[in-house]
Amino acid sequence: MNKPMIDLVREYVTYKRKLGFSITIEAGMLMNFARFADSIAHAGPLTTELMLRWAQLPDKATQLYRARRLEVVRCFAKYRQLFDPKTEIPHRLLLGKAHRRRTPNIYNEADIVALMRGSRSLSAENRLRSYTMATIFGLLSCTGLRISEALNLERSDFDRNQGILTIRMTKFRKTRLVPLHQTAVKA
Repeated sequence: MNKPMIDLVREYVTYKRKLGFSITIEAGMLMNFARFADSIAHAGPLTTELMLRWAQLPDKATQLYRARRLEVVRCFAKYRQLFDPKTEIPHRLLLGKAHRRRTPNIYNEADIVALMRGSRSLSAENRLRSYTMATIFGLLSCTGLRISEALNLERSDFDRNQGILTIRMTKFRKTRLVPLHQTAVKA
C-alpha cells in the first residue's frame, strides 16, 4: 500500500533536518505539494506531470516562483528515487531558472558619506534613531556585514578593548570574529 504523500514529505523533511538543514521555506512548500498530491489521490511514483501541475499553481504566479517550486519538489524527487526507481526527475531548467541574481548596488565613499549624513538628519523627535541608522550604515560599509548580521548584534558582541565584533549564527549558522578599524571602534 502506498503511503500518503504528506507522510513521504515528513520523512524527507526529518531526514534533511537530521543532516543539519533548516529547510523551513522548502518544508512549507513541500507540505503544500503533498496536500495537493493527496487531494487528487495521486498514487505511485512521482511524475514530472504531477510536479509540473503543482509547480505552475497559482495561475497568476511569476515564472521565477514556478521555477522555484519545481526546484524544491525536484530535490524531493531525487530523494524519493532512492526508494522508488520509477520516480521521475524533471529537467532542472524545465520552467526556467529558479534564482535571479540581482545587480549589486556598490556605494562609493561619497555615497556612504551622504547616506550617513542623511541618516543623522532624521526626525529630531528621535535622535537615537538617527545615530543608530548612521552607525549601521557606517558599520555595513566598513565591515561587509550582511544587514541581518548587523541588526542581530548585541552589546556583548562588541569587544571595545580588542576592537572586535563577534558575529553569531551567520548565514551558514557559524560564528566569526570581525576586526574593526580604530575609527569604527570610536564611532
